[in-house]
Amino acid sequence: MAEANFKWLTCAGILCCLIWHGFAQQGGSDCIKANAKSCGECIQAGPNCGWCKKTDFLQEGEPTSARCDDLAALKSKGCPMEDIENPRGSKQVLENREVTNRKKGAAEKLKPEAITQIQPQKLALHLRVGEPQTFSLKFKRAEDYPIDLYYLMDLSYSMKDDLENVKSLGTALMLEMEKITSDFRIGFGSFVEKTVMPYISTTPAKLRNPCTGDQNCTSPFSYKNVLSLTSEGNKFNELVGKQHISGNLDSPEGGFDAIMQVAVCGEQIGWRNVTRLLVFSTDAGFHFAGDGKLGGIVLPNDGKCHLENNVYTMSHYYDYPSIAHLVQKLSENNIQTIFAVTEEFQAVYKELKNLIPKSAVGTLSSNSSNVIQLIIDAYNSLSSEVILENTKLPKGVTISYKSFCKNGVNDTQEDGRKCSNISIGDEVRFEINITANECPKKEQNETIKIKPLGFTEEVEINLQFICECQCQSEGEPNSPACHAGNGTFECGACRCNEGRIGRLCECSTDEVNSEDMDAYCRRENSTEICSNNGECICGQCVCKKRENTNEVYSGKYCECDNFNCDRSNGLICGGNGICKCRVCECFPNFTGSACDCSLDTTPCMASNGQICNGRGTCECGTCNCTDPKFQGPTCEMCQTCLGVCAEHKDCVQCRAFDKGEKKETCSQECMHFNMTRVESRDKLPQPGQSDPLSHCKEKDVDDCWFYFTYSVNSNGEANVHVVETPECPSGPDIIPIVAGVVAGIVLIGLALLLIWKLLMIIHDRREFAKFEKEKMNAKWDTVSQAFLCIKAAVAEGKQKIFVHVLLSVSDCNQSS
Repeated sequence: MAEANFKWLTCAGILCCLIWHGFAQQGGSDCIKANAKSCGECIQAGPNCGWCKKTDFLQEGEPTSARCDDLAALKSKGCPMEDIENPRGSKQVLENREVTNRKKGAAEKLKPEAITQIQPQKLALHLRVGEPQTFSLKFKRAEDYPIDLYYLMDLSYSMKDDLENVKSLGTALMLEMEKITSDFRIGFGSFVEKTVMPYISTTPAKLRNPCTGDQNCTSPFSYKNVLSLTSEGNKFNELVGKQHISGNLDSPEGGFDAIMQVAVCGEQIGWRNVTRLLVFSTDAGFHFAGDGKLGGIVLPNDGKCHLENNVYTMSHYYDYPSIAHLVQKLSENNIQTIFAVTEEFQAVYKELKNLIPKSAVGTLSSNSSNVIQLIIDAYNSLSSEVILENTKLPKGVTISYKSFCKNGVNDTQEDGRKCSNISIGDEVRFEINITANECPKKEQNETIKIKPLGFTEEVEINLQFICECQCQSEGEPNSPACHAGNGTFECGACRCNEGRIGRLCECSTDEVNSEDMDAYCRRENSTEICSNNGECICGQCVCKKRENTNEVYSGKYCECDNFNCDRSNGLICGGNGICKCRVCECFPNFTGSACDCSLDTTPCMASNGQICNGRGTCECGTCNCTDPKFQGPTCEMCQTCLGVCAEHKDCVQCRAFDKGEKKETCSQECMHFNMTRVESRDKLPQPGQSDPLSHCKEKDVDDCWFYFTYSVNSNGEANVHVVETPECPSGPDIIPIVAGVVAGIVLIGLALLLIWKLLMIIHDRREFAKFEKEKMNAKWDTVSQAFLCIKAAVAEGKQKIFVHVLLSVSDCNQSS
């Protein structure tokens, strides 16, 4: 059992060593491969890399980059934890106002800027390369949140009947929106097309009235801000009622020019930092970037405000904006778009909706009579979904989201940015993970912002990059430790000035290839530079690195390594030691050239508590039996030896019963054990006691069985317990034996008689059957002879009477 446990512990130990070695190699690989010359370069190699600033940490021949390794490897190489530079990232919340809890109709009226729907509002992250920083963001949709709605309408001739219904939209929409918010404002704008050919007719008459017949239409225009955002619904009705339809030549309209101006002209439109809705109403398609070339317009849209007297004045100068440009400006200005279009163009605007985040499409009736319900439905749809977006990330920085939405719905990756089906008062949470994969070149801080699309609130995040170690700020420029001031001594090593190299900056770059220097890198009586395991720099060997980063050359001439030691079980130093300069330094309780010899005597311990049963020595965890007769793991087996019982049989017999072969010499040969008599076998010692025990059953000279036990205690004393009365066999009972013999003979005789009688019956029956058969054959022969004689008489012509015939028959019988 002890041997099995030892083997199990040995295997487990080797397995743990292999696992630790694998992890160390994987983690240390990135650190060592970085070939870091300074602490700053080291910590940028990976989140698990540390730098040992202990001055005498490096072995002779090891490069400065060997100071950079994973933490476990540095510690195993003898670097104290207090000398390991390993700065960690952190986060700091700078502004953390609680989200607003208030009810619609509350006496307290809050300004829009005093309402908080997102938490926290500002924080700082200290980022180390490869180490992610995570924080939680809470969003709660506030009740009675203010809304600004701008109605942008196509006033081309095809929208004539729609304009009539929109003229009363202001007061009607105000009444409906009061059910949602007590702070609602509405504005109105209109658009037609660029005022150049071929989009409109530029003849003077058409410029005055683009419509045909007696229709009274207003002059064509690109975009006009009719009414800035106001809380007066009557004013909306009044100004919209004064609007007239215009006209253009082509079917697509210039709505994108109008959307761009509405988005970027915040002051003229009157946008507040609240929910911003833009309702875009049309019954036609749209022009986009590139279409302006038809009118000789090639300059791309600049995305700036060009309103003069509330009219867009640069439509003839700048091309239509692209869809991507619109998406950018709408997102920057937190505007949610509702496309109210007729059934004919539903498919086109649904495709556009997929490209513009936080937008919706509603089907507009032919005369816009359903526009109020369309706006209410679209608003509910847009406000029930929150989508997070972030500003442009610095180079090398990545961000990931995980959402924790209503009803336990969680998502990651792109779906982790949003939550749907959010009602007023619902609270959702996002887990945001930001990772720096490299340090910025200028090492300056960066700021990014995260906000929910369509909302003005945002989270400001200041990114501070950890690219240097604390010990670098404590460095000593032009230090005497760096060859008379040729470098800065920092973090336990020299950072050489420009033009200087070497571990201590002792050489200039002009001296590197000098042959005089190479002489210092050769061993005595050797022509090999650095034992062919390194290169000579400044007269010192800098050992080369192996592909396996855990295999290291070292020594003044790179003559040492940690991977060419003796192996056992396929492991360097048997996994029980450390290879130093091609010689194994064994762990405690191990010895040998490959540390494969265990000094632990547990496997050699016999069941009696003795090492190798006192018949050998324990060498490397295995018994070496000194008596060649014995063998086995603990020298317990002897093929040619008598067993314990047979060995002590005669002595027990002579001492207990005064008989046997040693009766005469008992007092001289059989006094080496203590003997105790017991009444019965039940009183003998049983297995389970501390001393090894043997139960014996032997025959004495009288063929009687006697029972005894033999044991040896921890003091080496032999003890025998013997049953005082042998078990002798009793004599045979004659009467039953004789009776049995007689009965057997009688039974055998009867059986023989029965067999003889059966055989006689079978024989008689066979003889009788034979007789009957012969009798039948005789009758047949007599009749046959009679017929033959009659035939013969007839043939001879003799005339005799019947008597004579009978006589003839009789004669025939006689003759036959």
